[in-house]
Amino acid sequence: MAYDEMTLGSCRELPRREDVPQEFKWSIGDIYKTIEDWKTDFNEVKKSLSCFEKYKGHLDNKKTILEYFEVSQEVSIKLEKIYVWANMKSHEDTANATYQAAAQKASGLANDFAVATSFVVPALSALNDDLLKELASDKDLADRDFYFKELLRSKPHILSEAEAKIYAEAGELTEVADNVFSMLTNADMNFGKIKDETGAEVELSEEKAVSFLRSRDRRVRQDAFNALYKPYAAAKNTLGATFDGMLKSSKFASVTHHYDTPLHCALFDDNVPISVYDNLIDTIEGNLASLHRYVALRKQVLQLDEVHMYDLYVPLVDNPYGEISWSKGKEMLLDMVGVLGAEYKSQVTQALADGWCDVFCNKGKRSGAYSWGTYATHPYIFLNHTNRLEDVFTIVHEMGHAMHSFYSHKTQPYAKADYCIFTAEVASTTNEVLLLSQLLKKLEEEPQTEVTKQKKIFLLNRRLENIRTTVYRQTMFASFEKEVHNRYLNGGDTTADALCKLWSELNRKYYGTEIVVDSSLEMEWARIPHFYTPFYVYQYATGFSAATAIAEGILSEDIEKRKENLAKYLAFLTKGGSNYPIDLLRDAGADMENPATVQAVCTQFEETLNEIETLI
Repeated sequence: MAYDEMTLGSCRELPRREDVPQEFKWSIGDIYKTIEDWKTDFNEVKKSLSCFEKYKGHLDNKKTILEYFEVSQEVSIKLEKIYVWANMKSHEDTANATYQAAAQKASGLANDFAVATSFVVPALSALNDDLLKELASDKDLADRDFYFKELLRSKPHILSEAEAKIYAEAGELTEVADNVFSMLTNADMNFGKIKDETGAEVELSEEKAVSFLRSRDRRVRQDAFNALYKPYAAAKNTLGATFDGMLKSSKFASVTHHYDTPLHCALFDDNVPISVYDNLIDTIEGNLASLHRYVALRKQVLQLDEVHMYDLYVPLVDNPYGEISWSKGKEMLLDMVGVLGAEYKSQVTQALADGWCDVFCNKGKRSGAYSWGTYATHPYIFLNHTNRLEDVFTIVHEMGHAMHSFYSHKTQPYAKADYCIFTAEVASTTNEVLLLSQLLKKLEEEPQTEVTKQKKIFLLNRRLENIRTTVYRQTMFASFEKEVHNRYLNGGDTTADALCKLWSELNRKYYGTEIVVDSSLEMEWARIPHFYTPFYVYQYATGFSAATAIAEGILSEDIEKRKENLAKYLAFLTKGGSNYPIDLLRDAGADMENPATVQAVCTQFEETLNEIETLI
């Protein structure tokens, strides 16, 4: 079968990787052209690890410390290429044993590097504070000024050299649960087939199943919902065991490093106050009435006797946009980024032409979407495009990540180039908010026909869904994590059955009395990969809140303020990890320590709900 962009986006049978035209695959050869090239660097790095031995016991003066950082940075940059390339290749086809093995070897090498350099932080933290402050202000170590500042702050949680080595040696053990989860859900699970709206049988992947949840045909979305969770229910005990492994690893990390709780451990690195986490949950759970009202509106508009979980994703009105090809999606992306300036738009245009993106689904391809890359190369974007407006928002989102990385890597030295998780979702979500605002604005400029009205309802529904899924839903996830980790610490019940029960209770709390929490949904906790990075998901909600504040500033009707706000945002994209995320976001126009920033999103949800009710 010959594949073009339309058949790839909507094909009923997933193509083999080799049958996807190169124009739709990322140019991963920009990192390594062949696995032999990869092996050459792999072997060089493996041999170089022994060179760190000579620094043991000698990191007590500026000259040796400077030399160590120069050597370790060179090795680290090369190791990053090795790790990223192997994992990206393994994601192209999770059934390809060659690249699965390469990814495992890369993970082992990264762990070996961590072991070989595990003495460094304990050795430097053992230096007296006056010397550390002196090193932090030394011009020859300017790239590491923030590093030494962090070293001083982190002293109470830094392990001794012997402890650090043991912890590093245990690194691969703590990754087992995540690796098992990934292989089980991406490579081993079979979601079977269902009949689509026309009665034709369709082979399901996770992406296909999720896309069917937006079907106007209730039978299709119910079948897709049940098919999606059936293999998870069949693997309930195994998934419960892998989740338990994650809880054990999380507790091990927090106890070993002398943190009060895993939450404290997770937030400490980014210097995010726990009050930010708690305020998020309190603010959202204090604004659930609008979400309950939205569920009731769905029941009314969709003319349902009762609302099930598989009724939450279907748009309130038919999609007036139809199928959107990859080419059209790129046009929409480029049109949107114009508001961010000519230079930004030019770089995005170049990225699309230079093979940053891996676009379509293929057999064995990992689910989801992400942006990743290395300091030594440009970023990459991993997609599973299926010709929906949703997929346009995905490429807009991931391009936000990619451009954040591009500008940070271009501007910052290696030691300060990578931004932290807390700011990671801001650039991506700002792009999404800007795209939606632009589409709505264009409708205001068109003749107010019935088609225009349907498009406006559809987009307002999209805004409600953005806030529901990214703020309300991710906060529910955050509440689940907090409860489960607390239970584990205190000897509570964290069996698979207990997790299913808690998940059902939280869904009833968040969605209200109108919702029917189907038994299939009890296993949803088991398909959330981010739970294997504890206390990650809350940052989707805080990131969306920050992005909303930033986007409103960029779209200000006051021209001078708009220019000022855009300049602040573009400066933020260049800062990488050169300061604490709370400070970086405050400078960009979003104060995350103030609950009002999250409350503003809840207010926008209610106002959008009012508007869509009026239109309907």
